[in-house]
Amino acid sequence: MVRDKGASVRQRRVSAELRALRQDKKLTCQEVADALDWSVSKVSRMETGVRGLFPDDVAAMLGYLKAPSKLREELLKLVREGEKPNWIQVGSGLPKMWKNLIRIENEASAIYNFEPLVVPGLLQTADYARAVIGAGNKEYAEGAVDQLVRTRMGRQALLSRHDGPTLAVIVDEMVLRRPIGDGGVMYGQLHHLVNMANRPRVQIRVVPFATGANAGLEGPLMIMEFGDQPTLAYLETRGATGFLEEPPEISRVRVAWRELSSTALPPEDSVRLIAELAGG
Repeated sequence: MVRDKGASVRQRRVSAELRALRQDKKLTCQEVADALDWSVSKVSRMETGVRGLFPDDVAAMLGYLKAPSKLREELLKLVREGEKPNWIQVGSGLPKMWKNLIRIENEASAIYNFEPLVVPGLLQTADYARAVIGAGNKEYAEGAVDQLVRTRMGRQALLSRHDGPTLAVIVDEMVLRRPIGDGGVMYGQLHHLVNMANRPRVQIRVVPFATGANAGLEGPLMIMEFGDQPTLAYLETRGATGFLEEPPEISRVRVAWRELSSTALPPEDSVRLIAELAGG
């Protein structure tokens, strides 16, 4: 079975970097095209992932845009591996892993996220994020944790964009009851969830304890849909992240999401439960 027509996740990362580099230089597509003796449509297609990417073309554009050598090597490697299925990264460090996720999230039209243990990152308060990140990365200095918290908070900006994605979240009831940080942290986090659920493009649902065994026991999942590119699934664990794009993997996570949706409380009941746990 072949992947849906469209650019691979590796190619999409390269296209996004090319566009960002050009914009950082305050150049138009026409100016880049003139400098490289290309058509403006070629530059546009390279930046949007509409066409395949070729190492020589990407190298020429990176050279003209004066990309740092380390980034140049990384992007050219991604171009050469562009048709490999899925994209798994191991040991890259949290900031770098999140950078790739943030870029791709910002291109999504819809995000579906299930979390069995913690509030999803897109809905965390800064205090809650600090407690979670600090607990899982005790080797990080306080300043490093603060930087990761700022990165996570910055990631949430897409929810305030007028053209931002819709966000559908399902959490296990344990997420709401597990005390993270002191009482004030959880109080603030639960009230933040209630407030976010009132946004028109955000839906929050809860899988209650009474459900028993369910599809969520296999762990968290995130599905991202796009207007003009294939669907991606994102996975994150200790020291590794992955973007899945092959149809069998996408089908598997879609089935899990549908099963979770069938067992979760309706949105109104879910928000009512969250408000009750917050104390009103």
